[in-house]
Amino acid sequence: MTGLKFATRLNSFAAKASAYWPDMKGKPTVMQMVERASKVKGLTHLDLNYPQHIDSDLKAQRQQIEDSGLVVNGMAMRYDKPEYKIGAFTNPDEKVRRDAIELTKRGIDAGREFGTKLMTIWLGQDGFDYSFQADYKKMWEQAVSAVREVADYAPDCDISIEYKPNEPRSFSIFPNVATCLLAIAEAGNANLGITLDFAHVLYADEIPAFAAGMVARRSRILGLHLNDGYGKRDDGLMVASVNPRATLELLWQLQRDGFNGAYYFDTFPDASGLDPVRECELNISTVKQLLEMSGKLLGHDGLQAGIERQDAVTTQRIVNDIMLAK
Repeated sequence: MTGLKFATRLNSFAAKASAYWPDMKGKPTVMQMVERASKVKGLTHLDLNYPQHIDSDLKAQRQQIEDSGLVVNGMAMRYDKPEYKIGAFTNPDEKVRRDAIELTKRGIDAGREFGTKLMTIWLGQDGFDYSFQADYKKMWEQAVSAVREVADYAPDCDISIEYKPNEPRSFSIFPNVATCLLAIAEAGNANLGITLDFAHVLYADEIPAFAAGMVARRSRILGLHLNDGYGKRDDGLMVASVNPRATLELLWQLQRDGFNGAYYFDTFPDASGLDPVRECELNISTVKQLLEMSGKLLGHDGLQAGIERQDAVTTQRIVNDIMLAK
């Protein structure tokens, strides 16, 4: 099982800062978090939030990251300015909206400096909270046209939409896989795709493998965020800690569809006071174990035959024999 790429959420490595930096006052710097992440056995990549994780000297920062043994997998936009509170791509103030679009373009440019051509866009601020608050058709057109403009700006880069049902807005403009696929179809850019976040998919009341299959039919999975949760919120728990069978089915579906991207861990060890290095190492070993199981299922004629008949007893027995083997 060689050549696998494992990436992580950099902010996880601010967790339990005093245990790693006993004399630290305040929060660790970006490069301190990178240095701590480099201690994870098996970790190969990380993602950077734009603009929060970016220093003024990008070339020097890239060199420091690579000297630590890691590579930048992709950039992830963060629209954290107070003026974006009621929308980035759908802000009612055209000046603010234009600022968000141009900020995204600068994020893509920064990514090029780090050697990546992947930009993840999560529009958490774009949505609504009240009846009679939004012109839904106009808001939709604003979101799609902004995504199209960003994709047009960098046709050689992959622009990936990460969806989530809500939070911080009560209702997100891109809440589920079907809505994202519709937006991508309307935008019409070949370099657009989707980031599947496992906990977000559960939160959207979707089956992860089904969502992956639908993306494979109409678009591409450009990003994969692995974690787990109870489907009530974005829990960010360790991989397969709640839904191991659904995680296995997702990885199996991804392998069937030829996924070769990074297995990125969007987990929140800081929420439970966990050691982020140990937590990330367990995530890596869990995914490796599940991929080994998935490989066995891929070549299992009985499983496919059972699926063709929708014979759940047969398929569950086959999966049990692999997952629960003594």
